[in-house]
Amino acid sequence: MTFTLYPAIDLHQGHVVRLAEGDIDRATDYGDDPAAQAQAFAAAGAAALHVVDLDGAFAGGSVNGAAVERIVAAFPGRVQLGGGIRSRAALDAWLGRGVARIVLGTAALADPQLVVEAAKAHPGRIVVAVDARGGMVTTRGWAETSTLPVAELAKRFEGAGIAALLFTDVGRDGMLKGVNLEATLDLARAVRIPVLASGGVAGPEDIDALRAHAGDGIEGVIVGRALYDGRLDLADALRRAA
Repeated sequence: MTFTLYPAIDLHQGHVVRLAEGDIDRATDYGDDPAAQAQAFAAAGAAALHVVDLDGAFAGGSVNGAAVERIVAAFPGRVQLGGGIRSRAALDAWLGRGVARIVLGTAALADPQLVVEAAKAHPGRIVVAVDARGGMVTTRGWAETSTLPVAELAKRFEGAGIAALLFTDVGRDGMLKGVNLEATLDLARAVRIPVLASGGVAGPEDIDALRAHAGDGIEGVIVGRALYDGRLDLADALRRAA
């Protein structure tokens, strides 16, 4: 299985930010030019990019759409987009504007039929976000925690044709505590859907650890704060991922 590293651009009021444990009140601002950040990642060799409209995730609809469009125009590789996309019309629109893959989170829990129908209409372009706090699925921008175990949600979409599961340990996201390899691997082994790891990447050792389990179904990793804080060199990380 090909292992892909996705640098992350999280958008809040048009700025590039990183949150701590998904808390919008603990956001660190990394600049007001998301398109320039996308170009910088491309210059370092990134072929894929993970973009999240944080305001959209809370609002339930696109808020930073103009910034996303600028990113798509500026980045020559594949852009994966999530955050507030909860209708077929919205996801169809973004795929039509050049986004390569759509990430559905809250919608996957609230409207699983949307995921099934979208995956059928757009093979290989729909990703289901399985965000967890204490092993339970979180929704609405990580603001709410359900009583549904992660693996149970994931298994609902086996056979649906989704491209991947995006697993985030919310308690580690933006905290540089190290990736939750055990939980990520447990999920990858529990389903026949590729798993994309996210949350807590602190340095090159996390890339190496995840890459070693590509054969177990881990298809890649999303990296955020470690890049912005200089703990991880993107060019080196991409070489390790390859």
